[in-house]
Amino acid sequence: MTGIGDEPFITAVKPLVDAMGGELVPPDEAGPDDVVLAWQGADVVAVRLPQLADSLDHILAAMERKKGKPLADLDRKAKQEVVRILEARGAFSVRHGVETVASALGVSRFTVYNYLNREKEG
Repeated sequence: MTGIGDEPFITAVKPLVDAMGGELVPPDEAGPDDVVLAWQGADVVAVRLPQLADSLDHILAAMERKKGKPLADLDRKAKQEVVRILEARGAFSVRHGVETVASALGVSRFTVYNYLNREKEG
């Protein structure tokens, strides 16, 4: 992260940007799709947001770290919970989202759809 200081504001937002799979860039290098963050009247840092598909990969990796093991090793109930959380976060609006999640969970697309339908019925 060259050109970006170690200011408290940057230190504060970095975990959020990392969790989203974003990148911090100097404000003068911000592109039209980047979000420039100002603090006390000055542009401090810009956030380069990831593509949605990349965000899903980051979300899955973060869930795996939180669970302490590969998502495919979870029991059925825990996998259903993961699908519930991912649905709430919009994971299935991403192109190939169901396939990506199914692969991470070690189940078929059909199983992911069953988990989603079970939620809607219950």
